Amino acid sequence: VFDVAEIDQKGFSERIVSAPVSPLGQRTRIHTKCATSVPLPSTLALDPARQHILENEEQPIDLFYAFVYISDRDEGLVISNVATLVDGNPDNNFLKESETVRFNPNSVLTGATFVAAAGHRLYMTTPRGLYVIDVSDPTHPRITGSLTNGFLRNPRCVAIQFRYGFITDDDGLKIVDLTEPTRPIPIPRATVRLNHAGRLYVARTYAYVANGPEGLAIVDVENPEGPFIDQMFNANGALKDTRAVQIGSVNASQFALVADGRNGLRVIQLISPDTVPGAQGFSPRPNPRLIATYHTKGEAICVSRGLERDRVVDETGGQTVVFGRRGSRPFHLDEMERFYRTSTSGEGKNVAGKGELYRVEDVMLSGGVLQTKSGTVLTPLEMPTPSPTPMISPREPAVEPSAIPRATP
Repeated sequence: VFDVAEIDQKGFSERIVSAPVSPLGQRTRIHTKCATSVPLPSTLALDPARQHILENEEQPIDLFYAFVYISDRDEGLVISNVATLVDGNPDNNFLKESETVRFNPNSVLTGATFVAAAGHRLYMTTPRGLYVIDVSDPTHPRITGSLTNGFLRNPRCVAIQFRYGFITDDDGLKIVDLTEPTRPIPIPRATVRLNHAGRLYVARTYAYVANGPEGLAIVDVENPEGPFIDQMFNANGALKDTRAVQIGSVNASQFALVADGRNGLRVIQLISPDTVPGAQGFSPRPNPRLIATYHTKGEAICVSRGLERDRVVDETGGQTVVFGRRGSRPFHLDEMERFYRTSTSGEGKNVAGKGELYRVEDVMLSGGVLQTKSGTVLTPLEMPTPSPTPMISPREPAVEPSAIPRATP
C-alpha cells in the first residue's frame, strides 16, 4: 500500500511513498505470489468500526468494506484487513500476515486474472470461467455461483453494471445476465468480436475496451443484450499497445486514462461542452481526442480507479456514506428490486417473491408521429366525452323576517 496523499502537492519532492515515517513505525505490505488485480469494495475511506452516534440513526457500514480483495494466479483470492489505514490512528498501520485469508478451494481459482467487487459479492475470472464469491463474512468466503460451461474462453476482466456482467476473453466482449446475481446466464447474441480485448470500463451506455494494437474499442451497450461497436479509436495510430482503461470526469468533461503499454499513459478527452453537442445529457455519444501522453519508465499495464464521490449504495444494498438528514438512507436491495421486478405478492410492501421483469421502451416523436424506439406507433386512448352537466340557476335563500324589538318603558 502506497501513500499518495501528497500526489498533487508541488512542494513535495517524493509524492508516492511506502511510508511517510520510518519503516519501523508502519508496515503496509502483504506478500502474494502473483497478484493480478487489487480491488477495494469502495474508493471512499469507509471504516466499519467507526463509532456511530445514536442520535444520527445511521445505518451500519458492512464489515467487508474493511478488507482488500486480491486476485492471484497461484493463490486464488487473497483477503487482507486494511481498516487500520482509515481509522485515523497513525500508530497501528501494520497489515498482519496472520490475519490474511487465502482462499482457493480445490484449486478452482488458480490462474485468477481479475476480480471485481459488487457489494459483498466478488466476481472473479479464471481460465475455467467466472466465479461468484460471497464475502459478507470476509474471514470465511464461499463460492456461491459460477459460469464454467465453456461460454467464456480464457476470460481476462469483468465489470458489473446493474443486471449485467461485461467480460472480455479470447473472443472479445461478452455479456452475461446477472439478474440472479449468483446464477450468471450467458447471452450468446451479446458478443462483440474483438481481437485483443483486455481490461474494460462500463460507463452508462458505453463500454470502453482496451483492444491492444487496435486502440480503444467503444461499444454501445444501451441494450446490453444487443451490443455493437460504436467506434474504434487509435488516435491516428498513436494507440498501439492498449492494456487497460479507466473513465473519470473533471469539471464538465469526461476523460479516459489509457495504459498504452510501452507508450505510457494516454489521456483521451471523451466528452466536453466544446466538442460534443448535448454534453450535459445523461449519456451523449463520445468524441474521443488524444490530448496528453505521459511516458513511463516501464510498460503501463493498468490504471487505478478514480474516486466514486457520489456513490451512496452498493449492488447488495449496503450504505456507503452518511446522508445529511437524520435517519435518511438509500433503498435496501429488496426495495430497489421493486423498480424493475413485479411482485408475486398482492401487497406492495411485503414482497413474498420475485416476479417478472418490467419491460419498457423509450418513446420519441418522429415526423409528428409518436412511436417507441423500435418503431411501434402509439395512438392516444379514446376517452369518452363526458355528458354536459345541466346548468342550475342560483336561488336566493329564503330569509325570515326578524322580530321588531319593542321599546322598553
